[in-house]
Amino acid sequence: MKRYCSVLFVLLIGLNLLLTGCYHKKTPSSFRLSDSIQEAQISRKIEAGGDSILKQKDSAEDEWQGMTSKVDSLSFRIKHHYSQGFNFVVVSDSLMLLRQQPEEAVNGMTTDSFAVKKGKEVVVADIRILPNDKQDSVWVQIATEDYAFGWTHEGRLLKKVDPADPISQFISTFSNIHLLIFLIIISVIGVGYLARKILKKNAHIVHFNDISSFYPTLLAVIVALSAAFYASIQLFAPETWREFYFHPSLNPFSQPLLLNIFLVLVWAMLIIGIATIDDVRRLLRSGDTLLYLSGLGAVCAVNYIVFSVLTLYYIGYPLLIAYIYYAFRVYLRKSSETYYCGNCGVRLHRKGRCPQCGAVNE
Repeated sequence: MKRYCSVLFVLLIGLNLLLTGCYHKKTPSSFRLSDSIQEAQISRKIEAGGDSILKQKDSAEDEWQGMTSKVDSLSFRIKHHYSQGFNFVVVSDSLMLLRQQPEEAVNGMTTDSFAVKKGKEVVVADIRILPNDKQDSVWVQIATEDYAFGWTHEGRLLKKVDPADPISQFISTFSNIHLLIFLIIISVIGVGYLARKILKKNAHIVHFNDISSFYPTLLAVIVALSAAFYASIQLFAPETWREFYFHPSLNPFSQPLLLNIFLVLVWAMLIIGIATIDDVRRLLRSGDTLLYLSGLGAVCAVNYIVFSVLTLYYIGYPLLIAYIYYAFRVYLRKSSETYYCGNCGVRLHRKGRCPQCGAVNE
């Protein structure tokens, strides 16, 4: 009964995740944007203090208009993957924004700036193209949570922000090179420790002294396949991946074919992982279960790191084929065992001494 309850609970969680994959977060900043711009325009007109000043301002804007190219919002959205109203989160220590118009900065006029601190959410208020700017022709106006407006170059902006969607932030975190190096070090240490522990106790481990379940082998192979496919999308279809990064979804049926396959692999990884845990709990004792799952987790971590990195240099493809062949060959050889130890019941390749308990089977 407990087992059926746990399976039902897991299925409910999976259904909840599937439904949330279709949900698009709309932050308050997007709804406040038009009101904020109107308020800012009204305040600027009041501060101008008269028709003559407004005429001077209009004439200056007309001069600047000759330096500015109109932005086609649709083509800009397709090429740059974001547009007006898009939400970002500042991830660097600070984001510096120019208070004045970008044309003033391009012409070398006196300007000042202000900083937006790390963790603050901002929204794109306007976009301008300045062909005369040799550094970066694309300028983006940013509105902060405090209704402050400022301009910055697109290149500088994208280095200091991430899309506000939680899935995008998760992708950014796992794409960080420092985290990758940290994972490599931790994985090497963990695998070394677990290998020593497992060999000392002659315990079970996937691919070597595996249990009679197909799920662990399948999980390890799918992790390797997903990592290689993830790197392949970045290598051969970077714009497709960039579009997914800016507009992510967990629903595989709403994505292009490449992303569809990748998301199916991710969901398969989750489902097979749950089946693996349930099967290991059934076949092993509690202490051995924890040790086996720890070893399986270490193998999967190594697979993710190795294939996601080496595939970028094309080495991962032949290595993936060799790994899949090895993994299934080992499992098929293991599943063909027909002898059991008369003392402890462990499966044996052949008659003789049991490697688990040491009993001699004739």
